[in-house]
Amino acid sequence: MPVIRNLGLQDYKSTWQDMQRFTEQRTAETVDEIWITEHPPVYTLGLNGKREHLFATGDIPVINSDRGGQVTYHGPGQLIIYTLIDIKRLNLGIRPLVTLLEQAMIFALAHYGIKAVARIDAPGVYVDNKKIGSIGLRIKKNCSYHGLSINNQMDLAPFDHINTCGYPGLEVTRLTDLGVNVSNAELAISVTQALITALTK
Repeated sequence: MPVIRNLGLQDYKSTWQDMQRFTEQRTAETVDEIWITEHPPVYTLGLNGKREHLFATGDIPVINSDRGGQVTYHGPGQLIIYTLIDIKRLNLGIRPLVTLLEQAMIFALAHYGIKAVARIDAPGVYVDNKKIGSIGLRIKKNCSYHGLSINNQMDLAPFDHINTCGYPGLEVTRLTDLGVNVSNAELAISVTQALITALTK
């Protein structure tokens, strides 16, 4: 059973460094962890991220991260769940892990009456072709870190200044736009329960 840590609002860079440190120091016996958090406004570029997908970012900092994927935005009101998992121990490949994260978000959204789907061509979770959930991972020493984000009660305006996930014209949505008003804490329970169920099968 993974250890669940509720971190609250945390600086992106220091949390990322904590994940790197945890992964570097873990052993074959280290228990997996799930970190629940949200970040102050920040744009992050993945390892393949291209600055051409950033426009007028204003005062919001841009950080080059070591996760996969392109560019995204994090801000208060967005639920972030980091999955620090020994995928070798679970006999779990990278694509199956991505699918597991997508399905956890889809299951949680269904709990609130939202029909969401995954797409083969663009990882993440979508409602009516608008992105509501994103995934970015890094695998090191056969262990994953980074994880998923779901747009809940956040300001979506900063997404207007990027090609979200590197896709021009990709629209985003959030739970509040879909008539669901729920705290990040409550939403996190639904997602983590789905994650743990899938990971402990």
